[in-house]
Amino acid sequence: MNFLAHVFLARQDDEAMLGALLGDFVGSADLHRYSATMQREILLHRKIDSYTDRHPEVVAARALFPEGRRRYAGIALDVYFDHLLARAWSMHGDVALDAFTQRFYATLRAHHAQLPERLQQIAPHMAAHDWLGSYRQRDRIDRTLQGIATRLSRNGDKLVACLPLLREHEAEIDARFEAFFPELQDYVATTRAAG
Repeated sequence: MNFLAHVFLARQDDEAMLGALLGDFVGSADLHRYSATMQREILLHRKIDSYTDRHPEVVAARALFPEGRRRYAGIALDVYFDHLLARAWSMHGDVALDAFTQRFYATLRAHHAQLPERLQQIAPHMAAHDWLGSYRQRDRIDRTLQGIATRLSRNGDKLVACLPLLREHEAEIDARFEAFFPELQDYVATTRAAG
């Protein structure tokens, strides 16, 4: 899952949402720098990623991509799943997407000094360009993936090569997401309840 889904799944409070995002930016050695709530969400973020990667619907969606592109298909699917979540937000969110994202950007600003350096650099752009809300626009997904490809240390071209395949298989991927996402929400609820 990508940024929007992680933040959505931790929506119970601002600190939890921030921790959910930090999962992509904080190593295990730095966990002690954050509150217990943030630590819990950072660790849950990693469990969500692992659960997602192993889920049969996601495995089947990755299998739609040829062998040499499957590793990069996982990145493409993570971002595309944020599009599907944003596009059907009213089915999942209890507040409007714009209100949700603005609340989250305000949280980023309020905690700016606590953010890892890389996130401190990204957060103002994320808010100014409404990265999370813009995922509802399909063309934004292609631009996001092209941007990620430029930041990969190697083989960014393989991620870009996933874009036409992602479009070709959208209907099946959409259906697989619809089957997968409720199960992910159940997994998160169960994992959180278990402590």
